Amino acid sequence: MEFSSRKTPTEGTGKQSAKPIKNELPETESVLPERAEWSNQMEFLMSCIATSVGLGNVWRFPFIAYQNGGGAFLIPYIIVLIVIGKPMYYLECVLGQFSSRNSIKVWSMVPAMKGIGYATVLACCFILSYYVVIVALCLYYLAMSFQATLPWGVCAPEWTNCVASDPSQQVGEVLPNASSSAELYFIKTVLQRSDGIEGGLGSPIWYLTLCLLASYIVVFIIVARGVKSSGKAAYFLAIFPYVVMIILLITTVILPGAGTGILFFLTPQWDKLLELNVWYAAVTQVFFSLSVATGALVMFSSYNGFRSNVYRDAMIVTTLDTFTSLLSGITVFGILGSLAKELNTEVDEVLGSGGTGLAFISYPDAISKTFLPQLFSVLFFSMMTVLGVGSAVALLSTVNTVFLDTFPRVKTVYMSALTCSGGFLLGLTYVTPGGQFILELVDYYGGTFLILFCAIMEIITVFWIYGLENLCVDIEFMLGIKTSIFWRFCWGLVCPILMAIVFVFALITVENLVFGGFYTYPIAAYAAGYTMVAIGILFVPISICAALHKFRTGNFITTFKKSFKPKPSWGPRSPMEKKDWLLFKTQAKVERQKMGVNNQLCHIWYSLSGSYRRKL
Repeated sequence: MEFSSRKTPTEGTGKQSAKPIKNELPETESVLPERAEWSNQMEFLMSCIATSVGLGNVWRFPFIAYQNGGGAFLIPYIIVLIVIGKPMYYLECVLGQFSSRNSIKVWSMVPAMKGIGYATVLACCFILSYYVVIVALCLYYLAMSFQATLPWGVCAPEWTNCVASDPSQQVGEVLPNASSSAELYFIKTVLQRSDGIEGGLGSPIWYLTLCLLASYIVVFIIVARGVKSSGKAAYFLAIFPYVVMIILLITTVILPGAGTGILFFLTPQWDKLLELNVWYAAVTQVFFSLSVATGALVMFSSYNGFRSNVYRDAMIVTTLDTFTSLLSGITVFGILGSLAKELNTEVDEVLGSGGTGLAFISYPDAISKTFLPQLFSVLFFSMMTVLGVGSAVALLSTVNTVFLDTFPRVKTVYMSALTCSGGFLLGLTYVTPGGQFILELVDYYGGTFLILFCAIMEIITVFWIYGLENLCVDIEFMLGIKTSIFWRFCWGLVCPILMAIVFVFALITVENLVFGGFYTYPIAAYAAGYTMVAIGILFVPISICAALHKFRTGNFITTFKKSFKPKPSWGPRSPMEKKDWLLFKTQAKVERQKMGVNNQLCHIWYSLSGSYRRKL
């Protein structure tokens, strides 16, 4: 496998250029079913913002930053964003727009690696299965926010050793090791959480089931007509959260003690920079936040016009995502700083739980102590609901697109109803008394780790099998811009090396999940978790074996090369665009051959530095 010098199926000598161009156009190319497109480029941009700017920015980023050195975490986070996050985001947008294919069919560029697409869709399904449940919880808290007294601010009579989150409702002396009413409300009233899953999960809780159903109905309405409906909804899904965040920021910074919390968030602990787990946290947060390696970006960009300026859009979204994370971090820690002053304690002592606990225990607890708790609560959970719906729409649309491209005669509304119904039935698992234990399990094993594996395989396949130079020529043909040395080095060296180091670190340091720091899962649960990861990883070797069998020729070397060579169908969807692209690639190949670069190391350097295109 070569870096990029391998001939593509369409490349040859200058004398033969006309003939292969004619022969390489598949006979069925002109009868491909019509594919939907965004009404305008702004719809694509807003959809990407609604996807990437989600719950992870509000409840995950502040807690991850706190765990990994506060302000010091911002340094590796921004570095990782620049050298991994932005390049990966740009790459997936390019692949989708160039090919007009979904996250599975896009691998016709390297048929043997089609398993990456299946692994990506599987990871997307894992995340989607519990993501809408979080939206349902936000919807439930939003409904409860309209009461005269916030229900989580008051201790129920049956709760022992409870301290009311609302100071005006506290009665009697606070005993040591007391739990806040917000925590007890979430665990005992909302979740009705069991002590474990050894005795089963229990029956779905009716009010959470209704909230889950309502969440899927909202998602269905948005995706029912494909990009025609989701594109219009994206304006609201992208803009509304910023309106709420700005309101919350303004009201937060004027709270007494808010400055202490903000400084706690921004003050770096420099010793943390030397810890590899901080960099691992930065990589996983960037991936989680930007939604790379989930198939969503490939899916959205596949509905773009072929000449759309996807480079500009990728830079806007990735920059805005970082800004949103910082904005939410400042807001959250401002609230916690005010709470610390009110309780006469330190900021790190009022942060509480991470994960869903941060969203539904720490935040409600802090909101109960503000001067307008109902208003804060309505604004906050409205924002959380909209953020969650935006990301859920992208995840479900990714799965939807895979099925619609496989069965193009099925109407979008029917396929949307089918996928939403399936998602709802899977989601019932998480709204049982034991559901939170399953949610943590699926998130830990089926989400982050599998996505990191998919991203590594994706970048190695694209740039070290399909070829860095080949992709840069494709970008030049599509966008009319030459790829700079920055993108080439990030794609060819920095991304695969750094992600491989992080992946190996994750393998070495992996530990069995312990829920909430107190509950150890039964062996069967850990086996199920590792099985989720294994199934996703196994898609890759299985697809390689399947391709070798499909393209068998009797000669292993010939079979191997054919399996890793782009299919004749690979390229722009439009027959005219494809014809021009084949000619463009042939001319680029001829010009490279004229340079007489025969040494492989020299060829790799020319590809990384962009010398081939710069010298034309």
